Amino acid sequence: MTHTHSYPSWGDTSEDPTLTWDDRDRAALVALMRLTPKHTEWSRLTEQISNHCGSARRLWEDQHPSDLFGASDESVVLDQAVKDVAAWKHAPFRLHTFMDDTYPAQLRSVRQMPPAVFTHGQLLDDDAGVCVVGSRDASDDALQFARTVARELVSHNVSVIAGLARGIDTAAHQAALHAGGRTVAVLGNGLDHVYPRENRGLQAEIAEHGMLMTHFLPEYGPSRWSFPARNITMSAYGIATVVVEAGEKSGTRIQAREAVAHGRPVILNARVVQATTWGRALQNQPGVYVAESANDAVEHAVRLNDERITLTKLLGIR
Repeated sequence: MTHTHSYPSWGDTSEDPTLTWDDRDRAALVALMRLTPKHTEWSRLTEQISNHCGSARRLWEDQHPSDLFGASDESVVLDQAVKDVAAWKHAPFRLHTFMDDTYPAQLRSVRQMPPAVFTHGQLLDDDAGVCVVGSRDASDDALQFARTVARELVSHNVSVIAGLARGIDTAAHQAALHAGGRTVAVLGNGLDHVYPRENRGLQAEIAEHGMLMTHFLPEYGPSRWSFPARNITMSAYGIATVVVEAGEKSGTRIQAREAVAHGRPVILNARVVQATTWGRALQNQPGVYVAESANDAVEHAVRLNDERITLTKLLGIR
């Protein structure tokens, strides 16, 4: 018995696919993501699809030719992706592929551009946000530093971005919400999961008053490798990163390094420079600033945002 796909015929892909990107391409992209080993950078898919004239369908057909003898494991994955893309249109979250106009512009400017992101909440066209990150097991001084930075950023109409982790991230999110401001949580898992579990209420509050964002498919749970990958996306989305507190082997150092690689400014709490060899090494790189206090960090962040706005106006960029 031959297998009948539940998706419509791919049709003629000889036409310019950049003009016809649709749910068939989105489904092919989702299927390709599901068949990509989890430790592989999904951003490679973005490059591969671009090299196939911007057609996820073409890439799928090249990598997974139709099985003449019936159903294959790959066709089952594709069928499910078609169903999911249709169902997600009625979900509380939204799918944005890199070929969609709704895809966050900040992520387009980095080499490790994820092929798709999911958002729950309000996605703003020009979301000026600063990442406030640091240790999960944070000191009281560091927590107060994070809260002060978050409150002051909100007072300057700057979004507070963090990763919903325990410690610094949680303190920054909560302070922004309490100040009536916008906060964005960039997750290290899909939107079907909550991590850590004690932040379930906070995650729901951010979805209602700010935005959740992740480049992981909804069903993907948190893992050791997913959080460093999350930090790459977070550093790309923010206009700058404030590192509040971090140890020698902290995952936060990954975000700091990636932000520099993305051309995003990094503001290091002076204590991070004093306590870590990577902080001392990073402080001398272009675009890295050292803050002696929370107010000092805010001054750097606000100035950097003002400079960004001025440059945007001069260049006529939306």
